[in-house]
Amino acid sequence: MDRIEAMRLFLAVLDTGSQAEAGRRLGHSAPAVSRAIASLETRLGTPLLHRTTRSLRLSEAGERYAAACRRILADIEEADLLAAGERSAPRGMLTLTAPLVSGARLLRPVLDDFLDSYSEVRARLILLDRPVGLIDEGIDIALRIAHLPDSSLIATRVGEIRRIVVASPRYLAARPALTAPDHLARHACISLTRFDHDAWAFSGPDGRQLRVALVPRFVVNGVEAAVASALEGRGVTRVLSYQVADHVREGRLVRLLADAEPPPVPAHLVTPEGRLGVPKVRAFVDFAVPRLRQAFADRALPPYSPA
Repeated sequence: MDRIEAMRLFLAVLDTGSQAEAGRRLGHSAPAVSRAIASLETRLGTPLLHRTTRSLRLSEAGERYAAACRRILADIEEADLLAAGERSAPRGMLTLTAPLVSGARLLRPVLDDFLDSYSEVRARLILLDRPVGLIDEGIDIALRIAHLPDSSLIATRVGEIRRIVVASPRYLAARPALTAPDHLARHACISLTRFDHDAWAFSGPDGRQLRVALVPRFVVNGVEAAVASALEGRGVTRVLSYQVADHVREGRLVRLLADAEPPPVPAHLVTPEGRLGVPKVRAFVDFAVPRLRQAFADRALPPYSPA
């Protein structure tokens, strides 16, 4: 078996979590997959995977090698398309990444529709609540909700979100008024581990950032759990506006401290420089941008407007 096919099998094992499933996907037996990975490890002189009876886990060298393999295989696929004179036809594997919630709620439906329209394209969507190096990880497109640093990445704005504080009417009916950020000390706060769980940022009267220290009653690493607890009247939480827009519009949650919300955060589709020339990438960006703009607009909440 040549080294390129061994690389494909190695990545298939990572993507499926199983040597047997990787073999089925690429037409090899499980023993052949095992031999292919062993041959890579022998050539490199280091283990790529830590194996147990129940799981496979990348070694530190395996993480670096997997990223390099994805870049190499993406370049080979692009070279094949160029040589075949098929650059104008979107086809091949499209790799995307996005945050967990926005990826599942906003990007995934658009990607499903795109795959329905382009039968020669396959897709891999990586949902992670942390930045991913697009070039190092062989990723074509990312949905990023953040202020972007200057870089060689090509960004297309698709919307913006607000970080808002909400609680249920039932909770608020039995608690002291919450009309200023420092009133949070009187309330049960539900914090997310990823978003400053012990301090929330607001805009002060002079426009400067104001950080309010918290002693949260409940800290959780998932947005869905935080929103569910707030809906049940357990406390006050702070989330991204699109995550609770329907609950706010329908009165299940009340938007609080809107006059002190920090400035909105932009959302972009981001691609590495040069990838927009690849047909599958260009086709997806052209397809997704208007649909994502509509999706963000449909879930938008207006900025604070004094009465």
